[in-house]
Amino acid sequence: MTADVIVIGAGIVGSACAHELARRGLDVRVLDSDQGGATAAGMGHLVTIDDNPAELALCNYSQELWRQWATQLDEASAYRNCGTLWLAANEAEMAEAQRKAARLRDQGVACELLGPGQLQAAEPALHAGLAGALKVNGDGILYAPNAAHWLLRQGGSGITRERARVVAVEGNRVRLEDGRQLQADAVVLANGIQATELCPGLPIEPKKGHLLITDRYPDQIRHQLVELGYISSAHASTGTSVAFNAQPRPTGQILLGSSRQFDSLDRRVEGLVLGRMLARAREYLPGIGTLNAIRCWTGFRAATPDGLPIIGQHPDQPGLWLAVGHEGLGVTTAPGTARLLAAELFGESLPLPGSAYRPGRFATPHAVGAQG
Repeated sequence: MTADVIVIGAGIVGSACAHELARRGLDVRVLDSDQGGATAAGMGHLVTIDDNPAELALCNYSQELWRQWATQLDEASAYRNCGTLWLAANEAEMAEAQRKAARLRDQGVACELLGPGQLQAAEPALHAGLAGALKVNGDGILYAPNAAHWLLRQGGSGITRERARVVAVEGNRVRLEDGRQLQADAVVLANGIQATELCPGLPIEPKKGHLLITDRYPDQIRHQLVELGYISSAHASTGTSVAFNAQPRPTGQILLGSSRQFDSLDRRVEGLVLGRMLARAREYLPGIGTLNAIRCWTGFRAATPDGLPIIGQHPDQPGLWLAVGHEGLGVTTAPGTARLLAAELFGESLPLPGSAYRPGRFATPHAVGAQG
């Protein structure tokens, strides 16, 4: 055996899985192609989304784990408990903020409603005509690539990482580009959108996104700012959509999103999409157009048909475990994903109901095939 477990992918989800399995005493070998993925390209937000009960449960459980790690994370991980303000543009959206608050409170999530005056005091740079906001106190941000490195380091000698491209997976066996054949008790596939190269039948589709970061402007904003229309944008299944999402980085920079495209696999920045995103941002932060942007880039999220990740053993390949399809919530839900997968692998009681995330939930029995 090469190791007790082979983890394919060293992004935030793969690193969290490796960390959890090493914490349980297993010898873990992490294989990563260094092609880059959503961890390096994303915003790094820790945000509690409540679009459906399963999503909320995984977010809420994972947020508790992130808060437990908060005092241990190194400074390079750039963790900040800034909270999220869900912005209501009008009274109809404020009513939705109230419904959202009720759903979150039912699950023990600390939040509070802000009226127009309270919102303006909290974030003076926002457009003065907004109807209010929902503040979710426990949300935060971090720099996901460094947080992934931190997770791997915490595994000590129980985790070894190797730069290697996996070209085939069959159960608990993998074949590398250089011809080597490796085997373990279990293989965990956690390489995001690239997972479809090894399991072509996985029901995962790429969602392209644009991001932009400004120069340093300390104290321009204090919270993560998200429009309440973000959820409908996040779960769009066709075409191109944009929504306002801004983050205060510890450097004083503002990280600005977001866009979603199903109709492009081109990694280049598209001026028309970026223009739409910036126009949307100016509706909420009128002064954003006066700030200097220093970089913009794109990345691809791994989206499933029902918007939930795929976590669990492959239905047709014993020994192959899946932790993929997290779309825009991989950073938030990485710890919960790792705990859930490890509990299933060890045959333990699950920390939360797992049926909503299992690979076998999709229609056809061979929807998650693998390349031999």
